[in-house]
Amino acid sequence: MLPALPDGDERELESSEEGGGGAGDERRAERHGSTYHSLYGYRSCRSSRRDGGAMGSPPGSDFSLSLLDTNLPAEAETELRSFIAKRLAKGAVFEEMGNVATVELSIPECKVGCYYCLFQQESLLETATLESENNAPEYVVCFLGGSEKGLELFRLELDKYVQSLKLSLDLEKTLETCVNPYLRSWFENSICPIQRVVQLFQEKLAFLLHAALSYTPVEVKNADERTEKDISRFLAAASLQGLVQEGTMTSLCIAMTEEQHKSMVVDCIGAQPQLHNTGSNRFCEDWMHAFVNGAEGGNPFLFQQILENFKLKAIQDINNLKRFIRQAEMNHYALFKCYTFLKNCGSGDILLKIVKVEHAEMPEARNVVTVLEEFMRETAVA
Repeated sequence: MLPALPDGDERELESSEEGGGGAGDERRAERHGSTYHSLYGYRSCRSSRRDGGAMGSPPGSDFSLSLLDTNLPAEAETELRSFIAKRLAKGAVFEEMGNVATVELSIPECKVGCYYCLFQQESLLETATLESENNAPEYVVCFLGGSEKGLELFRLELDKYVQSLKLSLDLEKTLETCVNPYLRSWFENSICPIQRVVQLFQEKLAFLLHAALSYTPVEVKNADERTEKDISRFLAAASLQGLVQEGTMTSLCIAMTEEQHKSMVVDCIGAQPQLHNTGSNRFCEDWMHAFVNGAEGGNPFLFQQILENFKLKAIQDINNLKRFIRQAEMNHYALFKCYTFLKNCGSGDILLKIVKVEHAEMPEARNVVTVLEEFMRETAVA
């Protein structure tokens, strides 16, 4: 089954199927504006049932929320705390699992996307006993910026960011020197890496897309820590991992490593990275233009949507090729359809490698793939 786009916008996919612009003008117009955060201490307090409710909690609730750090104006923070308290009272917040919603606050943006997550300090989780578990400090963190739809695209990244926050949160350290900088940098660290990679590579991004799709190893040299992490994250986000069978990905990685004997090298010694041992195809070049054109809008949320469209189109092409191969096992005309499809899709080199790995144990399909490889080699020579 094909993965669905987060917003289910089929029209947007249709406009980008030829590498066309990824997301439409409506998404391009979105601006993330200012970004905010809030960190609360969460404490269960059954006595609040008797005293009419704890601070920041609805009357009758059995918990309290105490503000630890925020960059929201006072009135907006109070509104946010009320929103979080209501969600907690309804049981709509699950520990360690982030949620995304739209909140209306007294800030210039008025309506913003809000990611919020309830979690427990990592060091205490590891050492907690059954007796102390109920009394261990817990926290609620909120990240606000952009729209609900935009933040939803990054929910998994924000979940990872909260996991790192758990390691940073130590009551013996001061919030101002250790935790506050981490909270303030959530947007730069979670939302902006893909945008930074696009701006860094520009037209050379096609080579990076090709490496991600084909699972070609990539070696990064002379890059600062942030740039190296950005490139690694981009490669992971642009790959088809999790969308095709795990065994296929493992076999493909082995096959690509054995075939090329070399990694693609990204040397960041100068203002623009120098790339060696590269590969590309028309599919990746078309999508590169979608990313580069998207950079003009200055909207970091746009790039994740373009990546989703990019991967969805690649999966659709793989599934179409598989269907043609099944038909070609019984029908010679379908074999020609396979060949025509591979020539026209723009990524025949990668698709053929993927289906070759997947059909290695299927004799009839393997024969079809072998014939297609011969056709493609002859076409390349010609």
